[in-house]
Amino acid sequence: MLKFLIEKEFKQLRRNKFLPKMIIVFPFMALLILPLAANFEVKNINLTVVDNDHSSYSSRLVNKIISSGYFRLTNVSTAYKDALRAVELDKADIVLEIPADFESDLVREKSVSVMVSANTVNGTKGGLGSAFLISTIRDFSSDIRTEWLQPGDQTTFPSFTIQSLFRYNPLLRYPIFMVPAIMVMMMAMICGFLPALNIVSEKENGTIEQINVTPVRKLTFILSKLIPYWIIGFIVLTICFGVALLVYGLKPAGNLLTIYLFASIFVLAFSGLGLTISNFASSIQQAMFLMFFFVITFIFLSGLYTPVSSMPQWAQAISIISPLKYFIQVMRSVYLKGSGFSELIVPFYALCGFALFFNALAVITYKKSA
Repeated sequence: MLKFLIEKEFKQLRRNKFLPKMIIVFPFMALLILPLAANFEVKNINLTVVDNDHSSYSSRLVNKIISSGYFRLTNVSTAYKDALRAVELDKADIVLEIPADFESDLVREKSVSVMVSANTVNGTKGGLGSAFLISTIRDFSSDIRTEWLQPGDQTTFPSFTIQSLFRYNPLLRYPIFMVPAIMVMMMAMICGFLPALNIVSEKENGTIEQINVTPVRKLTFILSKLIPYWIIGFIVLTICFGVALLVYGLKPAGNLLTIYLFASIFVLAFSGLGLTISNFASSIQQAMFLMFFFVITFIFLSGLYTPVSSMPQWAQAISIISPLKYFIQVMRSVYLKGSGFSELIVPFYALCGFALFFNALAVITYKKSA
């Protein structure tokens, strides 16, 4: 009986002209665009300079800031009020004011102050932008100090250097961090929404009545709905692997079988959630809104955009209800770090718990009446 029900599901899927195309095109286009659009790297910061000194040292400082690659000089103002006006018109993000007598004070007093004013309406851009600018100014100060050391001066000062070693993403490319997580989001969208719309569409079409009058058990019926989307989940994941390799040159540092194992459990869990929602919804609109509510909640609690450890304590406590959180941990760990199954025991048990809970709830809540 299960064989024929699964065959029915695939025939319905094949007769639908839109769904097969969406299953292939949607993850391909999303993975092609989203990692580049969802980028938290801060670059091209608009800088306005108020140079009250117009000396060689002030020009060197401005040139060093521009050559760092983070800043874009959009305006050189003659007064601080004019620079603030550029910020109000959204033509500048940061204002650097160089005081008069900058060079003379630097030579005679060996110290001088500059003022950095940042527009923090966008807190991330303002905070990181000002930090980059201050770091560049400190580098300029070190360069000047080195120039002033006498060539024959044998005086030595204790010093140390810091060499950063970035593990797993040495070039700090943000798309590398986002690609594995967006794969999880694609699987959640497709393997969650399609099952959520499946049973409710049969309710609206009236075909569910033909199933209800048959001796098919509820468990068999739910399994016939789960297995096709379990296979679709593998297809979506394989497409995502291909796009990640061809477009971003990204391949898993760990074992692909580990990812497929966790993916199989995750797809069962999320498809079970979709079927549960489909049991309760009486129309496609209700199913869509319910699924949007759960998916958006799970995405924001998953650590997709911001690490879970950076969230408030109450949000970290609530994040345990998100299946996406655990699968994103698995994808990033296996893809970037090469983690094995022994290091992913907690996500494994969590996803198994979600799969058992949602699918048991789907079987229990399905009302089969003659």
